[in-house]
Amino acid sequence: MRIRHLTASLALILAASVTPAAANDFEPQLKAYLEEATWIQDPVVVAAIEAQNAKHAGLGDADIDALDKKWRAEKDAGDGPMITEVLGNDLSKWLMQIKEDSNGLIAEVFVMDNKGLNVGQSDPTSDYWQGDEAKFQQSFGAGPDGVLIDEVEFDDSSESFISQISRTINDASGNPIGAVTIGINVENLGN
Repeated sequence: MRIRHLTASLALILAASVTPAAANDFEPQLKAYLEEATWIQDPVVVAAIEAQNAKHAGLGDADIDALDKKWRAEKDAGDGPMITEVLGNDLSKWLMQIKEDSNGLIAEVFVMDNKGLNVGQSDPTSDYWQGDEAKFQQSFGAGPDGVLIDEVEFDDSSESFISQISRTINDASGNPIGAVTIGINVENLGN
């Protein structure tokens, strides 16, 4: 109980020193991380996105909405075949290993296709479609060099301060095919 109280006290102290506007304080380190994270363009990532883009080429808005609703229902229920399938695919397993190998720097990571639908992820996201969110619109939607460095926020589940960074993923010709979002524990930057 005392450790939990100390953790909560530490969180309050850090919250006082890291305001939401403080994302800019970490922007140089977050940009440097993106430059060094060559795994983002790994053939495993690119191939998985290209395969899903082909599979989902004919999806319309109603199809995307139905998939997102199904995912949310499974998430609310605690699990389901759609979540199990995505978390069990090769890309998700690879992303789980990337997260594990980061020694606490990466809180979560997920990859999206050209419609903003999850291709793979280290942890289940709250929804399946990210296409209506800034993380997708300001990365993939901005073209081949699209990047979004989001504000720092306290994450209750990991009890740490996280900034989500998102970036466009391109094919071998430099054409945008999807995006990645990485939740970075800013307290572990530079470790």
